[in-house]
Amino acid sequence: MRVRLRVFEAHGGICHLTGRKITPADQWDLDHVVALVNGGENRESNLAPALRSAHRKKTAEDVAMKAKDRRVRSKHLGIYKPKSEMAGSKASKWKRKVDGTVVRRD
Repeated sequence: MRVRLRVFEAHGGICHLTGRKITPADQWDLDHVVALVNGGENRESNLAPALRSAHRKKTAEDVAMKAKDRRVRSKHLGIYKPKSEMAGSKASKWKRKVDGTVVRRD
C-alpha cells in the first residue's frame, strides 16, 4: 500500500496512459511502464498509476506484442508452424467423421 501511494503522489495522481487526473471515484492500478513480459523491471521507477480500463487495453497490447515477438523468433529459428500446418486444422490431411472415426481426406 505504501508503494502504491508513493507512486500515485510521484505522478501527481495523473494516469500515465490517458493523462487524466484520477479521482477518488475512479478505479486504477499500478502499471509497469515497460511491461515485465517485454523486459521491464519490477521496480518502483517502472511503475505508474493507470486507469483500469486503459491499463487493461495496454496489457492486452503488451501480450499481443510478446506473442508476435515469439512467433517471429520461432520462425527465424525454423521451429514455427502456422496454424494451417498444425493437426486438426482445415488444412489437415485427416478428418473426423460424425461417428468419431478418423479417416484420411480424399
